[in-house]
Amino acid sequence: MAKRTTKTAQTDEDIAENVVDIDVGLEMQNAFLEYSVSVIHSRALPDVRDGLKPVQRRILYSMSEMGLRPDRGHVKSSRVVGDVMGKYHPHGDTAIYDALVRMAQPFTMRLPLVDGHGNFGSLDDGPAASRYTEARLAPAALVMTESLDEDTVDFVPNYDDQLTQPGVLPAAYPNLLVNGVSGIAVGFATNMPPHNLVEVVGAARHLIAHPDCSLDDLMKFVPGPDLPLGGKIVGLDGIRDAYLTGKGTFRTRASARIEKVTPRKSGIVVTELPYLVGPEKVIERMKTLVQSKKLQGISDVKDLTDRKNGLRLVIEVKNGFNPEAVLEQLYKLTPMEDSFGINNVALVDGQPQTLGLKDLLRHYVEFRIDVVRRRTQFRLGKAQDQLHLVEGLLIAILDIDEVIQLIRSSDDTATARTRLMDVFDLSELQANYILELQLRRLTKFSRLELEKTRDELQRQIQELEAILGDEKLLHKTVSGELAEVAKKYGTPRRTVLLESAGNPVSTATPLEVADDPCWVLLSSTGLLARTSDAEPIPAEGPRAKHDAVIGAVRTTARGEVGLVTSRGRMIRISALELPALPPLGGAPSLSGGAPLAAYVDLPRGEEPITIVSLDPNGPGLALGTAQGVVKRVTADAPKAHDWEVISLKDGDSVVGAGQVVTGDEDLVFVTSDAQLLRFSASAVRPQGRSAGGVAGVRVGSGQRAVFFGVVDPAREAVVVTASGSSDALPGTQPGALKVTPYAEYPAKGRGTGGVRAHRFLKGEDTLVLAWVGATPVRASGAGGVAIELPEATGKRDGSGTPAPSVIAGLAAPPANARVT
Repeated sequence: MAKRTTKTAQTDEDIAENVVDIDVGLEMQNAFLEYSVSVIHSRALPDVRDGLKPVQRRILYSMSEMGLRPDRGHVKSSRVVGDVMGKYHPHGDTAIYDALVRMAQPFTMRLPLVDGHGNFGSLDDGPAASRYTEARLAPAALVMTESLDEDTVDFVPNYDDQLTQPGVLPAAYPNLLVNGVSGIAVGFATNMPPHNLVEVVGAARHLIAHPDCSLDDLMKFVPGPDLPLGGKIVGLDGIRDAYLTGKGTFRTRASARIEKVTPRKSGIVVTELPYLVGPEKVIERMKTLVQSKKLQGISDVKDLTDRKNGLRLVIEVKNGFNPEAVLEQLYKLTPMEDSFGINNVALVDGQPQTLGLKDLLRHYVEFRIDVVRRRTQFRLGKAQDQLHLVEGLLIAILDIDEVIQLIRSSDDTATARTRLMDVFDLSELQANYILELQLRRLTKFSRLELEKTRDELQRQIQELEAILGDEKLLHKTVSGELAEVAKKYGTPRRTVLLESAGNPVSTATPLEVADDPCWVLLSSTGLLARTSDAEPIPAEGPRAKHDAVIGAVRTTARGEVGLVTSRGRMIRISALELPALPPLGGAPSLSGGAPLAAYVDLPRGEEPITIVSLDPNGPGLALGTAQGVVKRVTADAPKAHDWEVISLKDGDSVVGAGQVVTGDEDLVFVTSDAQLLRFSASAVRPQGRSAGGVAGVRVGSGQRAVFFGVVDPAREAVVVTASGSSDALPGTQPGALKVTPYAEYPAKGRGTGGVRAHRFLKGEDTLVLAWVGATPVRASGAGGVAIELPEATGKRDGSGTPAPSVIAGLAAPPANARVT
């Protein structure tokens, strides 16, 4: 039987006591402080430099290390989550996957950083599990992580000191402002809305060029947030407060319009909802209000949202209820109007700070300048090292026979290295490089390549040294790189900024904007806006993109204007719903305007012509058609939303419209065969809305009128004509442009053919553009870029000056849509 062993029991004397008295309150305070610092630094708040939280930065870095580029296939999201959790972020997989999902959602991020494949959720539903979805880096994420291997940022140890990770990403654009962020820490919270990349980059570049600029200067570039799914922002005072102090509030409003949903019922069609508000949430709230009888007048709600047409909520209104009043109640009682509180809190040198727009841009610009400086120093050192090796190799090739003999006569590699260094005055690096030389590089062609490489390296070194030696050149380099990113990844603004609520005014609704005089403007690119003052629009001054104004109507903030279309319709537009431009102080710029499609739904083939006043005591309207018909209409307008102002024949269309104030104005036609006819407006008597007009200009067979307008003969005016070939593709016509004084053309009787306005050159047989009006005049090229026109010549029927670059930028008829 085995012998049992017994363990001697320990006595109290064997145990060494080590009791430490700790104040419980102090211990809790220190522990909570450590926890708070950990949450603030490692979880909830973004860094002001790259705009990322630690988990987001680790996800992007890990995906970059995994090679998940946009040109490669997707991988399972669970693989990315596991790699991030195992190497850099020792927290739960749910937190990592939630951050990954958010960076892939186009309705959350203005410029998504992750390209998701699968169900990444919606505004109403969560995403699928990570094992079902796939992900890779989005194109915009590449410029966040590029040049990481060029010593642009500092690397820090990971949680177990086995790997290193970047403390911040190089961030080639201001991601914090572009994509926004939200997070709750201990004692701190941040909530920043997304912005437009092009606008933010423009402000950053302006700050680089003018470090002492004011907030108003920056807000000319960044007028407000630009939400991913569009919508409307109501009230701009809170945005300015946020840009000034870092805290503010603005309201986001759904985009809705009144339509006939059935032949006997009107309805409200919602096409855009406030930021992060889903349609199911809105519908559920409506149902609750209707059941509790707090909301009346709604008979049905249909969600017709699909991938092809996007969001579309159709709210049917009961007969006998005012749709405008129902819409007001929806804005008031449902999430169709929501508030967004801005709290710009970010980490600056590890400390949470509340920052305004200028401070946010300043910190980013300083960081980006440091990144480019470090990258330039790294590239300079690398180029110098490579040049050093190439120069040594050239020395060896020049004396290759002696080098080979020296190496063959050496006992070992170390001896050969030492003899090469002594005989040819080489460094150890150069000697090692020569010893590793391949025989195929000893050809004459290789020598020429080496000399070419040496010259190229010397040129690169000079450029890099110039950047490091000149602070202005360094700033210019940073600014140029920002412009390239904006050009590559920038998109047009989606969110409309409204100074007021813009909702229909009723007796139960207080007015939010005084009914002050203003101007409503329509640009050549289809942007609508109203000015915030009634000062005359300056004709002189520099021009910018989207500011070639083709229609300007004086009205009031709560007034209405009419849009004339090519099919002879007049459509009513409320000025209150249009975005308000800041005080002009110079030539108008409609870059903050809203697209016409947001207010008017034109069928295919129907084009906007111009906007006119709907004042019943205002001027009358004159219209001209492609078949040479002219018509005058009185100023009285029906109460309908849209109506016919001229009855057109088959194949005919309106090419121009203008308002007749005194009756002494000239009505002017220009035809495609370069005939111009001017006659007095008094020769055409006003007709009713259903009339078809009278003969204006005689149009030849196969020809058409390309311009019609109203011209005041008392003012200095010019005639602009551009010729081309009818066989050429639209926008590619080679031709000539001519500007002629209007006084050179005599008046003729109505219904005649007019006089010659342009002599065609070889290869030309038609006018692709014509315009007549008061000076100064400018043309609008591709994308709305303003083009200065040459001085007017006195040759009425002469040919133009060849200007193919101008003609290529001008759009096809209707001509009055591109010259102002």
